[in-house]
Amino acid sequence: MNADLSLWIEVPVAILLVLSGVFTLLGATGLLRMKDYFQRMHPPALASTIGAWCVALASIICFSALKSGPVVHAWLIPVLLAITVPVTTLLLARAALFRKRMAGDDVPAEVSSRRTESGR
Repeated sequence: MNADLSLWIEVPVAILLVLSGVFTLLGATGLLRMKDYFQRMHPPALASTIGAWCVALASIICFSALKSGPVVHAWLIPVLLAITVPVTTLLLARAALFRKRMAGDDVPAEVSSRRTESGR
């Protein structure tokens, strides 16, 4: 088996890895530029998810070429990230809202899941 990758494999892998780094830098820049906690949550979450997909695709391309067959188990990482990042973001936002309510800050009122008699 030849361990050298052809230029047709190296270029897309390099582009995907650089693209992942660019998304990470954009997420870090967004994190620094936003004013409050709730605004700061979005850029890193989006950038890390897209960056993880780019790295996984680069890994799949590279190792599939090295093994001369499909290697797709790297998709497991971004799929798990796609499931856990939104859940984690939601829980962090709810915890921050709770802390702001307990501190007496002006935040939106809590939404109750129960219906009132007049709301039916």
